[in-house]
Amino acid sequence: MKLAFVLAEKAWAGSNLLYKWQKSFGRYMLLQGEQDNTVFLITSFLLFLCKALLIAAKSSSIFLWDASVSKTSQIDSGMRDQMSFVLWSKTSPLLAVGTVKGNLLIYNQQTSRKIPVLGKHSKKITCGCWSSQNLLALGSDDNTLSISNHEGDTIRQTTVRGKPAEMYFSVMKTDESSAQGESTCSVDKKILMLFNINDPGNQIELAFERHYGNIVSYRWYGDGYILIGFSHGYFVVISTHIREMGYELYRAHNHKDCLNSIAISTAVNKCAILHSSITVDPGVSPPTGLDQLSWTDDGQLLALSTQRGTLHVFLTKLPILGDSYGTRLAYLTSLLEVTVCNQVDEESPVTIEVEVEPTFIAVGPCHVAVGMNNRAWFYALADQEPGVYICLKDIEYLGTIASMCLNSDYAAALFEGKVQLHVVSHLIRTRRKKAASFATPSLPISSTMALM
Repeated sequence: MKLAFVLAEKAWAGSNLLYKWQKSFGRYMLLQGEQDNTVFLITSFLLFLCKALLIAAKSSSIFLWDASVSKTSQIDSGMRDQMSFVLWSKTSPLLAVGTVKGNLLIYNQQTSRKIPVLGKHSKKITCGCWSSQNLLALGSDDNTLSISNHEGDTIRQTTVRGKPAEMYFSVMKTDESSAQGESTCSVDKKILMLFNINDPGNQIELAFERHYGNIVSYRWYGDGYILIGFSHGYFVVISTHIREMGYELYRAHNHKDCLNSIAISTAVNKCAILHSSITVDPGVSPPTGLDQLSWTDDGQLLALSTQRGTLHVFLTKLPILGDSYGTRLAYLTSLLEVTVCNQVDEESPVTIEVEVEPTFIAVGPCHVAVGMNNRAWFYALADQEPGVYICLKDIEYLGTIASMCLNSDYAAALFEGKVQLHVVSHLIRTRRKKAASFATPSLPISSTMALM
C-alpha cells in the first residue's frame, strides 16, 4: 500500500469529513468539511476541478454536477422542510431525497419527473439503500423501516428496535433454491436485523456478546456472508445460510482499543479495518484521530479520513501496464509515474512523472509515450536536468488510441482501423514526411502493430 496524496484544507481543520467516491470508475471524489458549506470536487490524482455550494440548510434546491460536461444544474425540490438524505439508484437515473420531517422525493433525471411523497415517515429520514430492482428501503428516527417501489408506493413497513443506522440490500441464503436477486434488508444498531421483503412476518434478529460493544459497521460479501465490526475492537463473520444462521464462522480481536470503520473491496478481495493504532509505510506520518475508510469500486484507491479534517488516499492496486523496446522496459509504478529500465545493459532506472493516469504506454530508443482516450504525451529519455524529464509534446488524434509504437524518429498510433504516423519531436531534422495516415479497409481492424 502506497500513499498517493494527502489533503488538509484550513476550512476543514478540526472537523470530520464527508466524502464519496464516484461509482464504477472512482476517478472523482466529492469532499466537504462537516462545518463548511463548500463542496470540493477532486480527481483521483489531486487536481481540483471545481468548488460549488451544494445543498445548504433551509434550502429546497438540489445541485447536480455532470461529469461529462463539467457543469452544475439546479433543481427545485419543492420541499419546504430541510433535506436530510440523498441517494442515487444503482441501475436507473433515479434520485431519492428524504427530509427531516419524514417526507420523500423521487426525482427522475432523464425525464425530469418529480414524485413527492408526504408522510413516508413521521420523523427524520436518516438512512436508506436502493436494490438492483429499484426498490427503496428507508430508515427513520421514528424506529421504522419502509420498502417502496420507484414510484414511491409503500410495499412493506415494519418497526425496528431502536433507530436504524446502516442499511443494505443483499441476498440471504436461506436454502439452496433461493431465488436470485436482492431481497433482504439489514438494519443495525444494538442488533442486526434481517428483513426479507418476500416474507415480512419472519424477521431475523441477531444479537451479539455484550463485551463486543456496539456495531460500528458491517458489510455483506461473497455468497451471503456478513463481516461485522464492533466498537471494542472485535470483528466477526457470520453466514445467512440456514444451517449456519446464528453461528460465528470467524472471530478476531486484533484491535484491543477500538474499531472505527470497515471497508471491503470485492475487486481486490480484501477487507480494510480501521482502528486507532494504524501502521503505515516507513517515512509516512501516521494520521491521528482516525474516522472512516472508503474504497473505490475498482479497488485501486483507499481513502482514510481523520477527525481533524485530513484525508489520506492510498494506492492499493495498479493496472498492469507497460511496453518494451528491445531489452528496455517501461511500466507504470504509480498513478502518475512511469519507470524505464534496462536490466541487460545495466542502465540505472529512470522515473518519469507524467501528466495523466495512462491507459497505454509506449517506449522507444529515445522516447516514452503515455496516453488515454485520443490523446498522447511524449517524453524524452534524455533528462534536461538531473532527474527531470520534460514533456516534448502532446497530440490529439481523431479516435481512441488502441495501441502505439515508437522508434527513434516516429510514432505510429492505431485507432479505429487507421494508423497515423508522425515524427515524435520537432527537433528531429529529416527530409522525410512529418506525418502520414493510412488504412486497410479490406482487412479486419487490427489490434496490434510494429514499427522499425
